[in-house]
Amino acid sequence: MLQDPVVNPLFQFAPILIIGVIFYLLIFMPMRKRQKKIEAMIAAIKNGDKVITSSGIYGVIAGVKEKTFILKIADQVKIEITKNAVAGLQGPEETR
Repeated sequence: MLQDPVVNPLFQFAPILIIGVIFYLLIFMPMRKRQKKIEAMIAAIKNGDKVITSSGIYGVIAGVKEKTFILKIADQVKIEITKNAVAGLQGPEETR
């Protein structure tokens, strides 16, 4: 009878390991870079900056607290939002 060839276990798991490495490089690394960029942008926000929230509200930062911002959205109207609610800074074309 013919004997089955002995296969190194490393070769059996090599495709799974390669797929895992590719998945990490294509998904997790860009996501991590994007998250660091967002965190740096939020940390740099100061009073007077014009921002857009994730819900689409435009406003000016009127105060900075440890975990929140005070956002002035109209004359005599201020709301408190979490820092994570800021989607980005207003660009020159978005300024009203």
